[in-house]
Amino acid sequence: MSTSLLYHAFGVRGYIYEATEYQQGGILFRIRHNHKHLRCPVCNCRRVVRRGCVEREFRTVPIGGKPVVLRLRVQRVLCLECGALRQVHLGFAEPRRSYTRSFERYVLALSQRMTILDVSRHLGVSWDIIKEIQKRYLTRRFSRPRLKDIQYLGIDEIAVRKGHKYLTVVLDMKSGAVVFVGDGKGAESLLPFWRRLRRSGAQVKAVAIDLSPAYTSAIMAHLPEAAIVYDHFHVVKLFNDTLSNLRREIQRQAVTKEGKRAVKGIRWLLLKRSENLDETKNERQRLQTALELNAPLATGYYLKEDLGQLWKQPNKGIATRFLDGWIERALSANIPLITTFARTLKRHRQGILAYYDYRITTGPLEGINNKIKTLKRQAYGYRDIDFFNGCSRKLRRG
Repeated sequence: MSTSLLYHAFGVRGYIYEATEYQQGGILFRIRHNHKHLRCPVCNCRRVVRRGCVEREFRTVPIGGKPVVLRLRVQRVLCLECGALRQVHLGFAEPRRSYTRSFERYVLALSQRMTILDVSRHLGVSWDIIKEIQKRYLTRRFSRPRLKDIQYLGIDEIAVRKGHKYLTVVLDMKSGAVVFVGDGKGAESLLPFWRRLRRSGAQVKAVAIDLSPAYTSAIMAHLPEAAIVYDHFHVVKLFNDTLSNLRREIQRQAVTKEGKRAVKGIRWLLLKRSENLDETKNERQRLQTALELNAPLATGYYLKEDLGQLWKQPNKGIATRFLDGWIERALSANIPLITTFARTLKRHRQGILAYYDYRITTGPLEGINNKIKTLKRQAYGYRDIDFFNGCSRKLRRG
């Protein structure tokens, strides 16, 4: 077999072919160093003296379904220039790896369509080797994405494990790429990202987040020039939770069976948009009956319906007047739970209205979070959190 086949088939260049063996259903190629090409692995000097060798085997791309192994006596050299005594570098394999670079590329190509277990069974190697190759690729390719051109960010957390285990995900809103995955959900989880962002020199204009005080304070501290845009989905969700608590409180305080029966089991009817009520199931009538018997619940429901119109106004000026009017009506209702929410809205007024300046939401990030959950579910969980983070960073919006 010619040395050119070694190069074109397996990426092995600069070595001398010795023999081929067929054993245990596989193919083994014996190769050796070309002593004319030996160099010091430290200073790259040619003035070296050979000092023994160690025989090693390297798994490479299979031929016709048969596993292929390269056997090489790896040379150790003493450099007469710098005095280093080391094994020479191998051009076809990474240091301390038992497989070639061509085998690594082949594994990554198979991994695009197959699971780790499928690839390991197909190639006849351990599951850990396939995972190691994938993890190294993910770290090399996605651990340090380009941040310089980022202008708009989205930040949100996702639960990944029982016992309050969270990840904080940061999304480039323009490209749809996950640029950071932090361990935890507090401001501390973002500290490595702020350091990298500061070194990149990126000019971030706006950041979309939920109403989290931790994220708000972190952005104000590290991106003082960026606008904070509170996501309308989380604002509406917070009021829906307030309305659910109000219904529960009214049911608990009801003194008659009729009053308790009227509000029991209508939680989802309260949270549904009015146009989505199912007439065939008499949902509109059930809801109307409950609202007629409970004035505070009716007030909360109609405030909820109006709140959804805040993000559909033609411009920021009209939206500002709409929001101020909504807060005034909510405060005048004198319902403690709704009053608390209205005051929360008033404190976050600037960030809510900033939507009309930048038109960004955490909606795309919610889509990424759903993909991460699907990824975890398909893998039946991840024991290696770093590997899971790498797989998450590979995801994109779309």
